[in-house]
Amino acid sequence: MLYLPAGLPAMQQLQLEGYDVADLSMVSDVEPSRLLHVALLNIMPIKETTEYDIARMLSSSHLDVELTLMSLATHTPKHAAPEHMRRFYTPFPSLRHRHFDAFIITGAPVEMLDFEQVTYWNELCEIFKWSHTNAESTLYICWAAQAGLYQQYGINKKALPMKRFGVFPQNILRSENALMQRIAEPFMMPHSRHTEITREEILGRSELTILAEGAETGPSVIVAHDGREVFVTGHLEYAAHTLGQEYRRDCGKRNDVDIPKNYYPSDDTTLPPMMTWREGAITFYTNWLRHSLNLSGKSNGHNY
Repeated sequence: MLYLPAGLPAMQQLQLEGYDVADLSMVSDVEPSRLLHVALLNIMPIKETTEYDIARMLSSSHLDVELTLMSLATHTPKHAAPEHMRRFYTPFPSLRHRHFDAFIITGAPVEMLDFEQVTYWNELCEIFKWSHTNAESTLYICWAAQAGLYQQYGINKKALPMKRFGVFPQNILRSENALMQRIAEPFMMPHSRHTEITREEILGRSELTILAEGAETGPSVIVAHDGREVFVTGHLEYAAHTLGQEYRRDCGKRNDVDIPKNYYPSDDTTLPPMMTWREGAITFYTNWLRHSLNLSGKSNGHNY
């Protein structure tokens, strides 16, 4: 069961789709040793879309998960209703005393800026440091993965001549790793970014291990410190139509964005997209949550 803040729009949608979701008032009925406390720092512009995408992945794990939504104290979102933020989100300073079993940091549409130019960079660096002691495992997504690798390991992003846009096959390099178990190879992963992290730079840091990579995307899943830090350069959480929405947004406005690869049948944008990544995405998120349970000691020592 996934427990969400009461009234969160994602809850009603997920319930309509048949997912086991309840509001936080019901969480007291869960055995504490089974409950996974997860925090989500959502810095994507369209908050409700990301809430739904992440909640769907967490619910698909069939674990008991309590989700706390975190916001930045030094940034006011332009595309989110102030009432939505006040009602459902808690600023980081009010959560710094909490300990979480798992922590997710989303991407953000600021990748063309130098990291230090991002207005909330100092607070984000503080959150990175906080997560080392206050979260059993942290999952960094897309730009957040690049930001984490830069701030903690000195690996800078590089601009791409064309947006890496579409759904790309990924090869598993470490199938024995808990995060990669039961994922059919190759698995597909959506990517939507204008910058990249190179394989050579990651291999130059002994603390980092590449678990999966693609011929067109480069490294896609990277871990450090026995899986306490997990960097995913794509968007396994994306819903079926998200890439299409991004394509329609950018079409005619940018000259560095093509039709998303391996997404529409025969590249026909009038046809429904092919959601080839769903099974691998659910398995990955389930693996990561179970891994976080192991790290927290709540899984009674069972080795997933």
